[in-house]
Amino acid sequence: MPAASVFLDVPEARIDIVYLWVDGNDPAWRARRHLAARKHGAIDPGAMALYGNVEGRFRDNDELRYSLRALERHFPEHGHVYVVTDGQTPAWLRPSSRLTLVDHRELIPASQLPTFDSAHIESYVHRIPGLSERFFYLNDDVFFGAPVRVDDWFWCGGVCATWSDDPVVEGTALRPDENALENASRLSAQWLSRLPGYQHTPRTFAHSPRPLLKSLLLAAELDAPELFERVRSTTFRTWASPTLVSDFVLRRALALGQLRMRECAHLHVTTGCDDQAQQLDALIDAAGALDFFCINDTTDDAHGHDPRLAKVRAVLQRLFPLASRFEQETTHAATHAPHRHPGRLRGPHQLA
Repeated sequence: MPAASVFLDVPEARIDIVYLWVDGNDPAWRARRHLAARKHGAIDPGAMALYGNVEGRFRDNDELRYSLRALERHFPEHGHVYVVTDGQTPAWLRPSSRLTLVDHRELIPASQLPTFDSAHIESYVHRIPGLSERFFYLNDDVFFGAPVRVDDWFWCGGVCATWSDDPVVEGTALRPDENALENASRLSAQWLSRLPGYQHTPRTFAHSPRPLLKSLLLAAELDAPELFERVRSTTFRTWASPTLVSDFVLRRALALGQLRMRECAHLHVTTGCDDQAQQLDALIDAAGALDFFCINDTTDDAHGHDPRLAKVRAVLQRLFPLASRFEQETTHAATHAPHRHPGRLRGPHQLA
């Protein structure tokens, strides 16, 4: 195994931010997606992961706008912001010297495009030109909930992470009927079991702002090229090629002493559940007391004007009413239906 890179914690070193984001309402993008889905289904109809091609995976409900507001409120000293997109631009985005849109074509070989799998796209984030060594990677439905203390996320030997509150992941064989993070845990267990003394924790990592080091990702890619090649072969999320960045990279770092687990206050809201209103009320009640939270769009194939989506926007507007420096001057986003124009990429879903 290659020797781990040594990262010297330089106080003045900046910490950049990387988002994946997609506008699933964009007609041209939708046409590409539907064409790719027909081809994918014809080639391997059983490969698609659970919920791998539902509207909720790609829908933009203004999450990025509010995640940037949360970023500016809770981590104003952040470095450069990179938004990785499929040639799209948010209609509300104000040009800024502190934010760069990164097109898929700038990171991913043309032979692998198009791809609608965030696990595929995020496997390239450490290759963004100019990206700082330390950076946070976020899906656009993930939000900082309290002032960021850098020492809670990074340390001189690596990074920190938090376990989710989800049930224990059973077994190590990948399953087509279970979600991508559960299968990611299983894939990591299979590969890392070759390390002497490796002890697997059968849990998933929390949906959080992900503190990462470029050197950790580069070392993982060198160490397990077959896993990266596998996830980079996908067009849509498949159950047999789950995420690496949100599991394998972290577990490998944990096994090598480059990651520390920590407890933190967090909340994971699933918008498609019957108790959505209660979950959002709990989020409001916990405002200011959470290190981070995730609002995961599980309304799946609901119409864009579904009242549940409007409720989420209203709650986000209540939590983060002040526009960030990255927004043009407009009326409150919460009063608007989802935008329909060329430009975006989104959440744990497909943001990428």
